[in-house]
Amino acid sequence: MFSSFDIASIINWFLEMPEMQVYLWVMLLMTIESSFIPFPSEIVVPPAAYLAANQRADIWLVLLFATIGAALGAIFNYAISWWLGRPIVYRFADSQLGHMCLINREKVEKAEKYFEEHGALATLIGRLVPVIRQLISIPAGLSKMHFGKFLLYTILGAGIWNSILATLGFVLGKTLKPEMFMAQIERYNSIISDVILILCAVGIGFLIWKTYRHKAKAKK
Repeated sequence: MFSSFDIASIINWFLEMPEMQVYLWVMLLMTIESSFIPFPSEIVVPPAAYLAANQRADIWLVLLFATIGAALGAIFNYAISWWLGRPIVYRFADSQLGHMCLINREKVEKAEKYFEEHGALATLIGRLVPVIRQLISIPAGLSKMHFGKFLLYTILGAGIWNSILATLGFVLGKTLKPEMFMAQIERYNSIISDVILILCAVGIGFLIWKTYRHKAKAKK
């Protein structure tokens, strides 16, 4: 998906700036990644973690600023969806501008369906699911989900995902050169995404089974 040249360039770009600027750029880029302008977190958090692995940044601050940025972008989507409402959100999804932002009706409908099936917890689980990750805040806003609960689940979900990326970047950054770094990030990211999807499916299946069993007992 992303060439090794891209990731090497980002690492070198980070290396040229003061440490505090790295954290601020991580926060800004993650805000963009989590908003209406999808931007792959895989080329933001791992390069910053690479710097941490080579003692050029603090891994905990990378994780903190990445999660703050993800939360800010999610809040933007939530607030604007709450304010505009479903008709205008879908009109935007159908527009050329929406398509330029990689958003279309099908993706928004998929996010809404996911939210309807899994309820408020979808804002946490959705942060771990590809494609859904950037859009799950939209149905949360459209349904006027309680903001405190939305923010808590968003921070938890974003924190888990960013921790995975940061750990991956930190571990690989200890042994790999920038040119080889992204190829391995892509490889492991794909495996991790598949594992997370399987775990989410198993977890949701267990909750459904438990709810069904509880209702069946209540009827007896």
